[in-house]
Amino acid sequence: MNPVLFLGHGSPMNLVIPSDFTRNLEEFGRGLSDVKNILVISAHWKTKGTYASIANPPEQIYDFYGFPEALYEVKYRPTGDPELAKRVQELVKSVPVQTTSEWGIDHGSWGVLYFLFQRANIPVIQLSIDANLGPEQQYEIGKQLQPLREEGTLMIGSGNIVHNLGKADFHNMNATPSDWAIEFDEFVRQTLESRNDIGILEFQKKGEIAKLAAPTTEHLEPIFYVLGAMKPTERVRFIHHSFQNRSVSMRSFTSV
Repeated sequence: MNPVLFLGHGSPMNLVIPSDFTRNLEEFGRGLSDVKNILVISAHWKTKGTYASIANPPEQIYDFYGFPEALYEVKYRPTGDPELAKRVQELVKSVPVQTTSEWGIDHGSWGVLYFLFQRANIPVIQLSIDANLGPEQQYEIGKQLQPLREEGTLMIGSGNIVHNLGKADFHNMNATPSDWAIEFDEFVRQTLESRNDIGILEFQKKGEIAKLAAPTTEHLEPIFYVLGAMKPTERVRFIHHSFQNRSVSMRSFTSV
């Protein structure tokens, strides 16, 4: 059975600035085997309704602006997998899943796959974050997708546990993180380690630090799908932990 991953992706600059984060992803990727195809839930594809991408090959989307030209020269061109999208439709019963060829792979997807599977030799599709659903319903979709793991699919949620660009220091990727960012990240760490999934689904009960950590929730929401896809007996192992730009947590984990 393949693991399920939650990966921080942070700034697109990670693609051109080597760091412990990128080295940790590369190291983890070398240990992955028997991956037939990949399903990514990215913070950068949020829709009204649940969609699975069927474009083959999927377009590489450079969904960022004003960055150095070197970023736009990074190529990641895997094939798609329409059959995997159809399998997602079969498995998810709680909401209708529509397919679309109008979305490819955004940088929340290829920005991490570039380090896990740099040869781009494994088919990739994306599943959108459904803006009509709450955390519990997104978690339920993850549960319904559990069988994919037995079928060779690697499921990846790509976002950030703390993501507040309004408080970011864009001039210093290594800026000292804010106290509230550390506090919320630590809350999530402890909750993950105890597999208190309900605690994360009800993250807004943390009040002000939750609002600061996720002023908009799309970067946190992939974790709900990921936790749903984990079996109750599984635990988490952290692949990487750091902060970037003062207000972005790069904490990443795998199921074990």
